[in-house]
Amino acid sequence: MNVIRDWPRPAVTTFLHHLTPRTLRGRLSLVALTTAALLMLVLTIAFNAVAQRRLQHQADDELRTRAAAVSTTIDTSGTTVRVLETSHDDLLDTNVWIYAGRRLLEEPPNAGPLTHVADTLAGRGGRRCVTADVNGPLRLCSQPLPDDRSDATVVTALDLSPYRSSADTLLLGSLALDAVMLACTYALTRLAVGRALRPVRTMTDQATQWSAVASEERFASTRRPAELARLGTSLDALLDRIRTLLRHERQLTGELSHELRTPLSRIIAELDWWQTHPRTTGQTHATHQVIADAAESMRTICDTLLDDARGNTLAAPGTAEVLPTLHHLTEALDVPGHLTLTAEGPRLEAGVPPALLERIVSPLLANAYRYAHSNVTVRAYRTPDGVRIDVTDDGPGVPPPFTALLFEPGRRADPGDGHDGAGLGLPLARRLARSAGGEVTYDPGHTPGARFVVSLPAG
Repeated sequence: MNVIRDWPRPAVTTFLHHLTPRTLRGRLSLVALTTAALLMLVLTIAFNAVAQRRLQHQADDELRTRAAAVSTTIDTSGTTVRVLETSHDDLLDTNVWIYAGRRLLEEPPNAGPLTHVADTLAGRGGRRCVTADVNGPLRLCSQPLPDDRSDATVVTALDLSPYRSSADTLLLGSLALDAVMLACTYALTRLAVGRALRPVRTMTDQATQWSAVASEERFASTRRPAELARLGTSLDALLDRIRTLLRHERQLTGELSHELRTPLSRIIAELDWWQTHPRTTGQTHATHQVIADAAESMRTICDTLLDDARGNTLAAPGTAEVLPTLHHLTEALDVPGHLTLTAEGPRLEAGVPPALLERIVSPLLANAYRYAHSNVTVRAYRTPDGVRIDVTDDGPGVPPPFTALLFEPGRRADPGDGHDGAGLGLPLARRLARSAGGEVTYDPGHTPGARFVVSLPAG
């Protein structure tokens, strides 16, 4: 019992995988080469089949022409069929058999076994042709005489070696032409695909360069083929989204550092004071409480900003009593004593969580304390469409040319004014207010000093 071991399928798959080109150019060239090879194989087979049939028809036509010439030397006018002998008829009688019925009248010299094939062909009657291999390929055709009174038949034979040689020459020529055409097809396909993919390589190099230097360039700025133009537009949109995400990430990082600076400074100050001065148990407890409040404030700041960055600020709605929230904010900021805080109306409530209200108002208060000469006023009151909080100081105000840039991140009217700040507080306040359905604006008509207005929905 013989056991046939198949090649393991994973091994076949791995072998084919290694044979497959890794580049798109190589794969397209291989597909074009395979397609051209199959097409040329079909055309070559069809061409050679037609050529062989054509050569065979030529051989048959020559045999019938010779038979017609031999028929002119046969006399059928009498009761018997006679072959008329003429001078110089040796060439005409070569490979020719003449029959009267089934009786052989004349055969070529040294015919040998070929006479048996001629006898069989003449015995069948009619016009017939066969191919025999007797000391080489031969073609034999039988041709009855056109005279209806006799049953004479002429059988002629022809050596097919020249025709077979011509057919073999055509086959070799077609195979050589196929090889040249396949080589040209593969070379031209690689060249054409390489030229077609040149914009893709250019786009790849551009993407690598632009990602390294954070360029503002875009793929759609250059004319390209329609397919690559659509790809460039998609890549431009992807680059814009990535740039937007990076900008939001930098903005969130800056806002977190900006907002965490105040509670972190309080923790550091309390720890320094506690380490450098002796404290009673009550004072130590108070220091711990201040540190705990600052840490809680930092956690609240992180939660608020992260929720806003995720778009979840409105997912947890709530209300805040404005006056207690503002009092808590002023205590957390440790503001100077020249603050005037007023609220009109009983239980003035805003339709935002207390932590979010603190984060909105905190940058405005910090700016007011930073630039005020002697007085900061915070006034909260109800309006027909919600709650309004005005934060006013008597400082130098905002230069008129800078008002259009006031709420842009990273912008400061005078970076060398001696005050700390990264220009992130006002943009953060406006963004948080808008996320809750409110707004933060600057009142350019207020003088002297500056007035910022917070508008929020009522609770």
